[in-house]
Amino acid sequence: MQQKAVRYLEAIAGSSCRALVKCSCSLTVQHGLAQAACSGSLAWMRLRQPLGRSVAASAPRVPEAVHVSTPEANSAQQACSGTGSCKTTGRQGMLWAGRMRLETFRSFLVLVHVSAACEFGPFPYSVTGIVCRMTKPAALLLNQETAQVIQAAFRNAKFPNITGERSMRLLGKVAYGLTNIQVNDLSIEQSEVELKENDAIHIAIKNVTAFFKGTLNYGYAGAWFLQLFHSVDFEIESSIDLQINIKLMCQKDQVAADASDCYLTFHKLTLHLQGDKEPGWLKQLFTDFISFTLKFVLKSEVCNEINFLAQVLANFVHDLAENFVQDEGISIDISLASVPVIKANYLESHHKGLILYKNYSNIFTDSVFSPSLLTESRMLYFWLSEHILNSLASAAFLDKRLELTIRGEELQALFEMEDTEAQRNAVQMIFQGTSYNDSVARVWSLAHPQISVQPEGTVVKSSVAVEVSTLPVGEESLMVLYMEKEITVTIQATYAEKKLILHPLGSRIEFKVFNCTADPSENDPSIRNFLQTMISVVGIPEVISRIEPALTSLMNSKGLHLFEIRNPEIITRKGYIIVQLDFSFPNHLLLDFLQNRL
Repeated sequence: MQQKAVRYLEAIAGSSCRALVKCSCSLTVQHGLAQAACSGSLAWMRLRQPLGRSVAASAPRVPEAVHVSTPEANSAQQACSGTGSCKTTGRQGMLWAGRMRLETFRSFLVLVHVSAACEFGPFPYSVTGIVCRMTKPAALLLNQETAQVIQAAFRNAKFPNITGERSMRLLGKVAYGLTNIQVNDLSIEQSEVELKENDAIHIAIKNVTAFFKGTLNYGYAGAWFLQLFHSVDFEIESSIDLQINIKLMCQKDQVAADASDCYLTFHKLTLHLQGDKEPGWLKQLFTDFISFTLKFVLKSEVCNEINFLAQVLANFVHDLAENFVQDEGISIDISLASVPVIKANYLESHHKGLILYKNYSNIFTDSVFSPSLLTESRMLYFWLSEHILNSLASAAFLDKRLELTIRGEELQALFEMEDTEAQRNAVQMIFQGTSYNDSVARVWSLAHPQISVQPEGTVVKSSVAVEVSTLPVGEESLMVLYMEKEITVTIQATYAEKKLILHPLGSRIEFKVFNCTADPSENDPSIRNFLQTMISVVGIPEVISRIEPALTSLMNSKGLHLFEIRNPEIITRKGYIIVQLDFSFPNHLLLDFLQNRL
């Protein structure tokens, strides 16, 4: 922690000075000491000259007093000055206070990380129900949108006012203030991304040209706290390279992004006063001794904003995924089963995939997932255990979603699938001349379906009941047919033209109970034979035709249709499903996110 802080401030000062504490609340540089105010306390740190170099020759001179202020920092300083509890005397006391504050700050960070850390078992893959793998081509695609995020970071950064003073020969002390600092224009030339294995996502953004504007107030000693003698608008032209290392971690059982490892390198920082009509010595003065403080402020605020945006984006993606896998009272637990993985060619996260529904509980400890089951040839992969499909079917059964009512023309289409004598006789015996409009068929599951995933497809085995009743005008409802059967069907799924398509490959039907009013003794096998053919040829496709649009509509309601999915494949293997695809990122989705969240 201490080394990172030293390295951070060395980069800020262009190796011209060094500090032991990073603080973004307020900063005052006076007589070679940096005074930082954070959360109502003051920490002192010694600024040192780099070895073997002259400060005067190698770096801009540090002003006698420079103050970077925010409302929070001002309140903190007032509180300290009011109580006197923050005062220290002597440089040794200041150094001691700085070290004590650093140790306190370091301990605080350790406590934060410990309290937010996730705990995993010794075999995290065994409880993995869902895996998401994003390969490097996908990362390169998403990196194209990085410019918008960085621009948002610059534009949303809150730059504090900067005040200070400097002793000048003949003039005495010159006091100044930079206020209302904001981004006026911004352009990004190039952005590159690299996946550093077991470390971080490295993003290098080169040639960021940024123009800042604001107001410069300056005057001479004595009247500084009474009035300002001069005020002039200014513009700062800067050329910056930005490097960000984003680490993925687990916090509160979800993926979190830490972009605090952030560095800005200034290739150019030029101060332009309004019309450049002010005295040359004034421009030279401010350009020289404001540059260090200005770099510190820009680095701190921009990097803080980038880190904030990274965390917001991570939460946004999590919320998007969490919303996608829930419908009314049924949802899938996407808590992490292990720490996110960064490899040279892909990012990967492992999720529990347990079903959440009222008091329904499911235990999953025998996952067959292994990283070798997924390749790296496509942009995005999802690995799903058959356990999830089984649990979803159980929850749908308990929620009474596996029920279907058919009447009128739909009922007629089922029973008149073919015009044969056997069909006409069966219909006459079942309905006894009652019209389809005065009849109704109910279909429901007797138990939760059993689902297994095999190389040939997804095999669904279900116990189903069918009841057909007639509703003659002025008479009570009469059940004319009741049957229970066990149906096993193998299904292959595809996704095309933004629609889910289910293909039944084959089915097996076994009657368990059969009661027909027209044939109570069950001596006539023609009705049963007809119904078996009707269920295989028309009944099962009819049920599937209801499921397809329902699932497609559900997925589109979650925003799936916003993505341009290319060449999706749904591959079944023994015990699991792999969904692999390429995609185009919808530009407007990121724009909407930035507008709504910021």
